[in-house]
Parts: sequence; C-alpha cells; structure tokens
Amino acid sequence: MPSPLPLHPPPPKHHLVLPFAACTSENWLPAIKALPPATFRHFGKLLQGMKLMDNDRGEEHSLSTPHERVQAKALGLDAADGLIPWAAWRHLQTGGSPGAKAWAHITPCHWAMGREHATMTDPAALDLQEGDSRVLLAAMQPYFETYGITLHYAQPTRWLAEGEVFRTLPAASLDRVLGRNVDPWLPGGVAGRATRLLQNEMQMLLYTHPVNDARSARGQRGVNSFWISDSGALPDNFSPAQLQPELTAPRTLAHAAFNDDWAAYAEAWAALDASEGARLLALQQSGETVRLSLCGERNASTFETSKTGILTTFTRLFGQPPFVSVLEQL
Repeated sequence: MPSPLPLHPPPPKHHLVLPFAACTSENWLPAIKALPPATFRHFGKLLQGMKLMDNDRGEEHSLSTPHERVQAKALGLDAADGLIPWAAWRHLQTGGSPGAKAWAHITPCHWAMGREHATMTDPAALDLQEGDSRVLLAAMQPYFETYGITLHYAQPTRWLAEGEVFRTLPAASLDRVLGRNVDPWLPGGVAGRATRLLQNEMQMLLYTHPVNDARSARGQRGVNSFWISDSGALPDNFSPAQLQPELTAPRTLAHAAFNDDWAAYAEAWAALDASEGARLLALQQSGETVRLSLCGERNASTFETSKTGILTTFTRLFGQPPFVSVLEQL
C-alpha cells in the first residue's frame, strides 16, 4: 500500500507586505542608518522567530514592482513582467465578471512638462472629483473605442479599461513612474506605439477641455494625459484560493519616498513598528504563523514564523542593527 502524500501546511493567514522598505534614492541609506535601533523594536523581535522563505530578485527597471510580485504570488497571479492582471483581479473582487477578457487600469493624470521630458505627478494630488472624472471619461471614450478599448468608471483617478490590446501589452506600475520621467516607462512594440498615439490625441483633446479650464481658474493642475497599468487577463480557470491570506500592504513608506521626504519616511517606520510590527509580533507570540515581506525597488525578502530565527546570524555578520542589515539587502 503506497504511503500517503505529505500534507503541506496552509499558508499563513497573516501576511504583511511593506512596499518601499528600501529605496534606490541616494538619500535612503543615510536616512535609514540614522534611525535609532528602537525604531524597529517590534520588527526586530519579530525576525527573531522567523526564517527566510523566499528571495525575489529583480532590478529597478522592471515594470512590475517587487511588492506587486510578492502579492501576485500569494494570490496565484504569477505573470510576466508588466502583465500581472491587477485590473481584472480587482474587477473580480468588486463583483465584476472579467472572464477571459483582457483589462487594464487607466489613470487620468497630470504630466509636468519640462524642457527635455515630462514628469508624472501624483494623481491623488489632483483632487479630481467624480463628476469631472465622469465628464472626462465620456469625452475620451470615443477615441479609445477606435482602438478597441471600452472605458468603465471605477474611481475618479482609476478607470477600468477592457480591450484585447491589454492581453499582451506589458505596462509599468504607477509606483515605477510617480515623480519620474515618463519616457522610459511608456509601452513599447506595435501596441505601445498605438497607445502613445492615443496619448497624443488625448493631450490635444484635454488641452482646451472645459473641465481643465475650470480647474485652471481654481488654481488646480489640469488633467493632461493618462497612464495605463495593471494590464493582462486572469489565468485560465482562475478562482481565488479558498484560504486567502490576510494581505496588508500599507503605503506610508511609499508616499514618503515618492516625495523624497526622509523625515516623513522615518516617522512612517516608527508608526509601522508601533502598529503593524506590534500586531504581528503579538500574533506570533500567541502561537500563530505570520509572514513578513520586506520590499525594495529591486528585490523582496519574505520571512515566516519558525523556531529557527535569523537574528543571531545577522548579528554575527553585521555590526549594525540586524533589521537594517536585512533592508540593505533589498
């Protein structure tokens, strides 16, 4: 009689993902090393009871960020770079029926035009209201339709787009382009050329649109372009896992990093340690298995509760706080 197959334990219920726990900015390392060790009191204790489960190695020019790759893997959405189907997945989570179709998110946004290039500003700073967003969508819809794309309103700065073009159109995450030159992140290939033509058409349309005239009169930036992200289609026969992890991915570190505000970044770390770090530590000490993913702009490291911790190893190898040593590897 054959021996029974080994049973694999279910994934941890509690999974904390920290985007921008490390940054490529030259100001990041001095800022993180200047923090007192007590800043990471709970996270440091948490790592004492954890082992390294996965190292996601990438590079800072990938279209999908490390924190997106980690979350996609946890949810069964592994895909090629720039084709993690977040738009289709969120459509499904909100009660929609994405089916086998291809989807993307369209973000109405403002590009700050410089002498040599355009820089993406934070769409949240536009304070775009639903009424104006719907008016802009209606004005832009006929142009998108000529490219086989149908727009659906979701939020003021996030529309849902349906179109076969998105099935194989790798698109850069908004987290890659915020505050940066948009040119290196624009889609390539034949489909990319088509979307760039559409962006040019929309820039001309939006330049004199009444919504922007009214925004200018109020001293607000105009909506002068859009960004495509989260493109792709759900895997065949995709269904959410029965044991979905409690994925938490706070954005406070990211917002501070986008603004190059390292004082706010330090405050965000202290607040996260006091809240999420303390919460996970309490769960771990109560006997629950928890998971922590620390994500930079290139790499991500995922740790999970274990009887064999990592703190002793890092203390032996590095002469600085072990948690900072972990962050430097990202």
